[in-house]
Parts: sequence; C-alpha cells; structure tokens
Amino acid sequence: MEKTEKKTKRAVVKREKLNAVKEAAKKGAVTAYLKNVPTSPRKMRLVADLIRGQRVSNALSILKFERKHPSAKLEKLLLSAISSWEIKNSDTKLEDADLFVKEVFVDGGRILKRLRPAPQGRAHRIRKRSNHVTLVVDALAPKGVAEKSEPVEKEKKEKKTKKVKKK
Repeated sequence: MEKTEKKTKRAVVKREKLNAVKEAAKKGAVTAYLKNVPTSPRKMRLVADLIRGQRVSNALSILKFERKHPSAKLEKLLLSAISSWEIKNSDTKLEDADLFVKEVFVDGGRILKRLRPAPQGRAHRIRKRSNHVTLVVDALAPKGVAEKSEPVEKEKKEKKTKKVKKK
C-alpha cells in the first residue's frame, strides 16, 4: 500500500509541475525540453541548480566554464530556449528583454538494465540512468510595473489598519 501512495504522490507532483509550466507559457515564458539524456539525474541536477534563477547571460557563462559534463547539454538547451523566445517575441529585442532562467527541473528517464559478471558465476546488475530536463525562460517584469504594484498593496494595508483603529 505504501508503494501505491508514493506513486500517486509522485504523479501529483509531476502534474503540478506540468500545470505550472503550461501557465508560464500562457504568460509569455518559453519552455525547452531535453529528453533521454544519458546522464544520471543526480549529476544533471548539480549543474541545473547553478543556473536556476540566474539571468541568461550569467547562466550561459556559468555553463560555458563549468567542468562537469552535463553543462554542455544544458548550455545547448538554454540556447535553444533563447532562440525560441526570440521567435515568439520577434517585436522585442533580446538585450531589452532582460531574460532569466525561471525554472529548471530534472526528472528521471528510462533506466537501461545491464548485467556484469561477478565472482563464482554470479551477476551484478548495472543500472544506466537517463534523465529529462525542462527549462523555462522568461523576461523580467519592467521596473515601472513592479513599482506601481507596491504602493497599491501599501494603501490596502493602511486601509485595513485604519479600520482596526476605528473599532
């Protein structure tokens, strides 16, 4: 029974991630996928954590000079996401957009199972792991929009405090 509960929890988490990516795509973000990369997900996550939340130019330089081998694959994926963003937003210049890596997550892919000979006629199982990477690139909100939204929130808070004081 515990195994089925774990499977359903994993399915719910995956579904939530997928829905979040779809909602981001509606708002103008671009998603790029990389499937069946022959690297273990754990090694890929180490590199993905380095670029999460970074600006695109900074993320590209990090990936270019990172020594771990998954960084080359992630660099290509990021370049692909940038070009997709340029195609989607042909009216906006890339330099003016101020792109950043909104989301990166690495899921496990299929596992190739192989046998390696062991002493006394036995065999050890070798598990060759692969992964799937999802990368979301989005433009930062303009500074004027962020500044306008803050005073509105402050005014609402002030009104609430005035109501409390009157009572």
